[in-house]
Amino acid sequence: MARYLTPAKIGLLVLTELYVEEAVPSDAIVPVLSFIASHAMGYDPNGPSTSQAARWTKAERAVSLVISIKDFEKLLSSYPFLMGLPGKRLWDQFLNKLWGIDSLHALGEFFEHLSWTLSRTKEELRREGLDPDEPELGVKLTNNSPLGAFVRRARLEYQRLRFHDCTELWKDFVRYRQPTSHYQKRRNPDFSRYSFDQVLQRGELEDWDVDKVASLASVAYGDMLTGDQTGGLPVSIDDVENLLDFQIEQMQKYGNRIPLEIRHQFHDLLNDSFLVPSLTHYITFLDAWRAGDYPTAFDFLHRYFDYTMQHRDRLFYQYALMNLAVLQADFGCYKEAITAMLETVTTARENRDMTCLNFSLNWLFHFGQAHPDLVRDLQADNLLGTSKETLAFLRVKAREAGMWTLWSSVLLSEAKLCLINGDSVATALEYMVRSSQIIVEKNMKGMFGAQLGLYSSLWNRLGLGHLTTVACEIFLRCHTCHSMFDDELKMISRFSFALLDQGKYREAMEILDKADENSRRSWKPNQYWFKYRGVIQLKRDLHHNNLDGAEQLLSQFLQSKGDDFEPDLALVIDTAHIDYLTRRGDLSSAAEKVDQMITELRDENRDISLRVRALLIKASLLDKCGRPQRAFSIALRAANLSLRARLMSLLWAAIGAISNILVSMNEFEAAMQLLTAVLPRSLECDSPTLTAKLYSYFADACMGLAGQCESDGVVGQGEEALEQDQEAKETESPKSVTQRRDEYLTRAAMAVQSAFDEYSSIEDINSQCEMMAKKAVIMKVLGDMVLAADYAAAYAELKRKAESLSLNGGDTT
Repeated sequence: MARYLTPAKIGLLVLTELYVEEAVPSDAIVPVLSFIASHAMGYDPNGPSTSQAARWTKAERAVSLVISIKDFEKLLSSYPFLMGLPGKRLWDQFLNKLWGIDSLHALGEFFEHLSWTLSRTKEELRREGLDPDEPELGVKLTNNSPLGAFVRRARLEYQRLRFHDCTELWKDFVRYRQPTSHYQKRRNPDFSRYSFDQVLQRGELEDWDVDKVASLASVAYGDMLTGDQTGGLPVSIDDVENLLDFQIEQMQKYGNRIPLEIRHQFHDLLNDSFLVPSLTHYITFLDAWRAGDYPTAFDFLHRYFDYTMQHRDRLFYQYALMNLAVLQADFGCYKEAITAMLETVTTARENRDMTCLNFSLNWLFHFGQAHPDLVRDLQADNLLGTSKETLAFLRVKAREAGMWTLWSSVLLSEAKLCLINGDSVATALEYMVRSSQIIVEKNMKGMFGAQLGLYSSLWNRLGLGHLTTVACEIFLRCHTCHSMFDDELKMISRFSFALLDQGKYREAMEILDKADENSRRSWKPNQYWFKYRGVIQLKRDLHHNNLDGAEQLLSQFLQSKGDDFEPDLALVIDTAHIDYLTRRGDLSSAAEKVDQMITELRDENRDISLRVRALLIKASLLDKCGRPQRAFSIALRAANLSLRARLMSLLWAAIGAISNILVSMNEFEAAMQLLTAVLPRSLECDSPTLTAKLYSYFADACMGLAGQCESDGVVGQGEEALEQDQEAKETESPKSVTQRRDEYLTRAAMAVQSAFDEYSSIEDINSQCEMMAKKAVIMKVLGDMVLAADYAAAYAELKRKAESLSLNGGDTT
């Protein structure tokens, strides 16, 4: 394997020479220079790629140029040649120069002649008797320009080659150029099978012994003349290392696996090489890690660092430990991961590696947030300190060390910690704005995923559902090309959940299906993607009353460990499990599940929003058990926590639970006042389930007030009417009481219809049946027996539909 020079680079040098000779037409200058720069210096003429597939195309183009000359033909065949006969193309002149190198000696002369493409210094011009103040004629490359540096390095590398390496380069060049021989045969009638080598062709023309010419060709070129292509591909160590660096960058920066086509091509490049760079072990480790192959990843991680430590001693030992800790954490070996990361911290302190130390402490903080039970002892022993102390230390050190990405990440972590603990929203916004300022000033495009993800979470907590979806759409439209696939997948999942809350199951699935297929070849993102698809299907089955299908999905989810899910996703699954048990009528098991969930969230000091959601689930369950008043303290506590933490959507749900309790206590007027205040604000949350519940509670309050009209004759006063003067009751005419009663019944019917519409948008069959039954009752009380019969028939039809959906697996078609 050559060190730097390959036949493809000789082709680039020929193309550079054509440019210097001004043989390239004006409309082809930019494409030709971009082509040379992209392959010689890694320049991307198309700018930053907009998709993950386009990023890998760059590596595919590099491999394609190394193994085939067809890329030169695609570029040059569409442009005319300026200094030749009409009809000639730039491709023809390129081939003339390429075939003009017709011997090993001519190859050496070609590299020597390249010095004339470079501009000469004033001393060189004086030695040649030229005026150094006059500019040189024609196009010349300055020594410090990108093209000049490429030419100078190519000449220097050729001069360093041993004779054996020069002959190998020559034979690779002949093999690389050979597919274009049919072009030469059409233009040159004297072209023969030995035209690629001037020495053999002269021997054939000067009547050498045919056998001697054949023997010489066989000794020099082996079986290449017979069409045998078993020789190694003409690749250099520089090409392999560039490809390795590119693949590692893509896997680390964007979290992707190598596409199968590129991986196979890369393995073909290394098949015939006796020299395998040590980075191949590291890229194999990354690929095995992404694929979920723990034994292979563990083996190649040790193999890579065994090689590197032979040359670098223990300077990079902490990075081996850090990779090992992250690997073990991804595969569920949490205790081993903590041990390895603590050793990483110790080694980084010994070696004074602040970059590794800050990253390790940041990782330990996030690991502690996800698994508080595993780091509780470490915090108690003052090995880690509290979360706020860790973040404050990291913020100062990251700023001192100029680690802008870590600094921005720590600020976002502090904002997230404020939201989790229910602290001031203004303080959290301050941290987020400071982080945004760093991202914009330092142009850290890869951080927009974490930034917008936290913003969407904040808007969701504040009850602004529309802004949540807007933040997700902004990221997916503008920032996916610069972000890791993990960030993209999280935003896609968050967007799909927002659509799921609105009952748009098909759209939610389509959003998830837009995730890049090659990126989903990674094991962990693929599991994450399947879990979210399963949750969408689970919610759909529950709303369609397909309890058998929901039971199958729940059994698969519950078999996984709790550590396999994020806290938000774990709560969604627990909530669905409780909903399933409730629909099955197993209220005792649902109550046990709720109590267990509340205890775990309280003991682990989880996110305050998760604890409030658990309290509201318990209040709802007590209502279904027919004991709503027992949830009064729970609902008040949920409302208090929601108000303190500004969890507005949960606050409206808590107010709805309190209103329902007031209705059960015959305090209809108070319940109606609360619901009138929160219903308009609940519409901002884009949550049909919440809005439907509030409308249902409002209808119950209106029905209660209508009932009081009949019993007391005074509208909206309840027991206060008994304390009023009897004259107020006598002055109220029976007609006005009936009118107000009918007015409340009408408002109740409108509220029930609104609740029915909201439940219909999420396709909740059981709740639709409940609302339809309420409408039938209201119409019966109003005396409209025709509408009451219609609603009763619609109720029966919905019941049949629910039964058919249950039998058909929830399929609405």
